[in-house]
Amino acid sequence: MQQIYPELIKRLSGNTCYNRTITRHVYIRPMAKQKKSSSSGNTIILNKKARHDFFIEERYEAGLALEGWEVKSLRAGQVQIRDSYILLKEGEAFLFGALITPLPTASTHINPDQQRDRKLLMHRKELSKLIGAVERKGYTLIPTAMYWKQGRAKIEIGLARGKKAYDKRATEKERDWNREKQRLFKHS
Repeated sequence: MQQIYPELIKRLSGNTCYNRTITRHVYIRPMAKQKKSSSSGNTIILNKKARHDFFIEERYEAGLALEGWEVKSLRAGQVQIRDSYILLKEGEAFLFGALITPLPTASTHINPDQQRDRKLLMHRKELSKLIGAVERKGYTLIPTAMYWKQGRAKIEIGLARGKKAYDKRATEKERDWNREKQRLFKHS
């Protein structure tokens, strides 16, 4: 005797099924969701010069207020943050010097400015903490990375102190020594 159980099948499979017949008890397992890979596919650009020129003590995440053509350029990887910096004006943070090159397919009715000042979107509490560190303690704010997070462009801000020339030499010397140690351990 065949009976129709569309509600049971719908509940068990998670998919919409109509006019299915079941002759015995069947368990239909829903398909497993695929995990998103947390690879570097979300990273737009890294500022490697920042790690060379600064001691980065804390990192913060901020959103970017962008125009449509800028988002398209970011998706195409047409951005440079090497010489950019962040200033705090009137209780708000702004990104200066970031170069976002417009695509040739950008709309014809706008005149894109490649190096315009872009507002950073942060919580008031984080901003007040950064203002205190920059004004009283002499820190600098620099962008260290730009990436996608849940479909939105985010920028990683480093609260940093500048390195002197001898600090840079010491860092290079230490890095070279660590490389040499790895080679020696590998061969022995």
